[in-house]
Amino acid sequence: MTDGQEFRQVARDWIERNFPPSLKGGQFVIRHSREELAAIPADERLWKQRMGEKGWSTPTWPVAYGGGGLSLQQADILAEEMARAGAFNPIGGLGIMMLGPTLLEYGTEEQKRQHIPPIVRGELEWCQGFSEPGAGSDLAALRTRCDDMGDHFLVNGQKIWTSFAHLADWCFCLVRTDTSVKQQGITFLLIDMRTPGIDVRPIELINGVSHFCEVFLTDVRVPKANLVGRVNHGWEVAKRLLQHERSGLSARRNVANVEQGLAALARRYVGQDDEGRIRDGDLRARIVRLLMRQEAYRATLAQRGAELEAGLPGSVPMAALKNLGAGVAQELNELAVEILGVAGTGEAGAGFADDELEITSGWLYSKCLSIYGGSHEIQNNILAKRELGLPGA
Repeated sequence: MTDGQEFRQVARDWIERNFPPSLKGGQFVIRHSREELAAIPADERLWKQRMGEKGWSTPTWPVAYGGGGLSLQQADILAEEMARAGAFNPIGGLGIMMLGPTLLEYGTEEQKRQHIPPIVRGELEWCQGFSEPGAGSDLAALRTRCDDMGDHFLVNGQKIWTSFAHLADWCFCLVRTDTSVKQQGITFLLIDMRTPGIDVRPIELINGVSHFCEVFLTDVRVPKANLVGRVNHGWEVAKRLLQHERSGLSARRNVANVEQGLAALARRYVGQDDEGRIRDGDLRARIVRLLMRQEAYRATLAQRGAELEAGLPGSVPMAALKNLGAGVAQELNELAVEILGVAGTGEAGAGFADDELEITSGWLYSKCLSIYGGSHEIQNNILAKRELGLPGA
């Protein structure tokens, strides 16, 4: 038996012993309010605890900080066994997708030991204090001011589009420590959201949820131990974090949980012919093309992962993968709502089934996939300059 086969059996046995059967077929759920967080089912809390203690919520992170310590091959096997059992990773968020990998590279030993284990166990929520009203696409134009007060930093300014700030315990934040330069005057801080002077105001989105927020910082004191990297060198840290963000956004898309059931959805709402095929031949062909595109995208992600594991540069830039992933997810949501027909026109109220409302909400949400994490246009600019060597405007 090979090492891979041995680990597969270990993973399969552990999942069978620890995964609550009541959660089979479920998925990671994003909660948008404290009420939703308080209402998490007992079995999901148990599964979250077990995965966190095992370290398999972050399977490749070092064991020293609570991670699973697995190789990429073992992590892939774990994902396959989770899918086989109908299981899912119950721990996610910006701490896992973005901050954790960045801290492992740039954080001090004290910062790693303080922040990484709670991220692995899903005990703390993080938000990203990057964008500002005048610094979105041009992030380096940010103006949130940070003054060195000797024994601490003092932060004043405003952030916007800060996902889950109203639920977050901590924020990783870009601030300006030097106004005479642009990228070289930015510093990366970790800010406790319970600090006096922080005011969070949620923004209601088109689908009715409010995970984006405005954040106002007034004379917020930040200990100097919360500095990541060096003063005025936060742009380097931020660029690395954004790579992790784009990688995470490429790998995980909100597709309203309809991908595997798209054909079944079409049979339900459009009907099928005598041979059991979707009645509309054009729709049938479009579904096949979409699923082929999705599979090709996944294969490209897997190829990039194998290249990185082998110490090779990724053959496909993350900027391209981010745009491709957003496009696939948006097309999937568009097609799902089209299949629903009139049943896909509701946002709330009587006359619509819960799964119909979920699909419509997912379609509305999917509109932001080509905006957050760097818009399509920003990614295309990155590709033009860095990959094609084209001159700037």
